[in-house]
Amino acid sequence: MNTDQRFEWPHDKVGFLSRLLDTIEHHIVPLTRRGVAAGNKVFGAALLRKSDLSLLLAETNNETANPLWHGEMHCLKKFYELPGRPDANELIFLSTHEPCSLCLSAITWAGFDNFFYFFSYQSSRDQFAIPHDLKILDEVFGIRDGGYRRRNDFWTSFSIRDEITQLAEAQRTPLVEQSARLDRLYDGLSKVYQKQKDTSAIPLK
Repeated sequence: MNTDQRFEWPHDKVGFLSRLLDTIEHHIVPLTRRGVAAGNKVFGAALLRKSDLSLLLAETNNETANPLWHGEMHCLKKFYELPGRPDANELIFLSTHEPCSLCLSAITWAGFDNFFYFFSYQSSRDQFAIPHDLKILDEVFGIRDGGYRRRNDFWTSFSIRDEITQLAEAQRTPLVEQSARLDRLYDGLSKVYQKQKDTSAIPLK
């Protein structure tokens, strides 16, 4: 396993962040809308090529089939079913929500040197009423408030929102607008999930 991996930012950071938001909106959200209608959670993931930011794969949560198929896990499952798949170090790992402990481990074992996420653990708990990520990290690992090492010998993680706030105002404005649009989309998806989750067989709702 390769260690001490470091993600290198593209020259056009604004364009890169916009591409991540576009991927969530146009590729993950449509899958998640169907997944939520079938009783699954709102989490999704995608893989993009570092070379040109083209989409390799997008997936969504499929816990109604298997409680291990979180958005990231289901994406990795499908990735390893691809013929002639690229190496993980050639790819961007994009997650709609900050990966749970299961998905953090899977991303690590699969050899990715990065992941980017849009919604934080705190958003999953407070905005989406799904507190399990923070609770498992605390109860099982003794990690309070989601305080894992964002930069380590395996990968570096990035909050898309945090990266946007570091930009100059003129660069930041269109990305903030994209973010607000995603917030509205996911609020709608969350309402559907919450309304029907009591009838789901998912162990941790």
